[in-house]
Amino acid sequence: MAVPLSSVPPAAPGRRGGPGGSGFGPGPRRTSHIHGSPWVTLAFLAPYLVVFLAFVALPAVYGIWISLHDWDFTLPSRPWVGGQNYADLFDPESVQYEQFWNGMKNTGLFTLFSVPLLIVLPLALALLLNLKFPGRTFFRAVFFAPYVLGVAVIGIMWRYLLDGNFGIVNRILGTNIQWTTSQPWTWIGLVGVTVWWTMGFNAVIYMAGLANIPTDQYEAAALDGAGPWKRFLHVTLPGLRPVVIFVLVTTVLASANMFGQSYTITQGGPAESTRTAIMVITDLGFSQSRAGQAAAESYILAFFLIVVSIAQFWATRDRSAGRERKEARAAERRYRERLAADDEEGRR
Repeated sequence: MAVPLSSVPPAAPGRRGGPGGSGFGPGPRRTSHIHGSPWVTLAFLAPYLVVFLAFVALPAVYGIWISLHDWDFTLPSRPWVGGQNYADLFDPESVQYEQFWNGMKNTGLFTLFSVPLLIVLPLALALLLNLKFPGRTFFRAVFFAPYVLGVAVIGIMWRYLLDGNFGIVNRILGTNIQWTTSQPWTWIGLVGVTVWWTMGFNAVIYMAGLANIPTDQYEAAALDGAGPWKRFLHVTLPGLRPVVIFVLVTTVLASANMFGQSYTITQGGPAESTRTAIMVITDLGFSQSRAGQAAAESYILAFFLIVVSIAQFWATRDRSAGRERKEARAAERRYRERLAADDEEGRR
């Protein structure tokens, strides 16, 4: 006689069906001693940890030690000065005060001018290259190609192209602008070269994010009557949120560390108006052999970059998702408290 399935008792939690078990539910998995061992994780992480400790962590700690000394590579004695190298950077009477903060100002200007363009233009380019049209792969390669060139190649090439006397840019535009020796044209040239050079990389990152947005979201929005602009605002931008944050943070950090373009195209001129903080630190540490003060300046710059990065993460965080997580945790806490109260009442 067949037994109806409804009369079969449910499987006990944690039991396996089949031989050796009395239930139908999945039982506990057998964990391998090899795969479950934490040593496996450490073994895979060990190569990266060795490289990280040798080339990042230890040099960073050693750099702090250098910044606390009057460190000159050409002299045998390197006396301890404590925080004097840091104090000199905030003393208007010190030699390094004006040079360092002028470099910080120039770095901030370059970041302010270049970052918005490197966020918006690559996004527009990615949206265009994400469409289906003949030759799409060719144009993707063309826009990404400049990024594979080194900064020295880019700088020297554009130094001659932007030359005010025989540069081809003036001939094409029919102008007589000194792109590398007069303001504001030096900033326009540096920002333009940087955008042309790195725009393709950010566009590729955006295209990878666009590929991960489900097409059914666009179809649902179109069925609801949303036009292209509303689909962009309510589907594309929310789907690209993590990608936009990544591009924003990495672009700000890269712009704040700009060195090669200014060094090769304008040499920091005119009148040190494009001499960035990295140029000041490099010249102080290597040309003048004052590594202690250069190290102090580098850590002040790193502190500013950390503060800016934290501010960016805070400003771009998903507040609605955070509220939902808090509400979910509160609901789970109330549920557990109710279960504990029911158990206590049952024992009574």
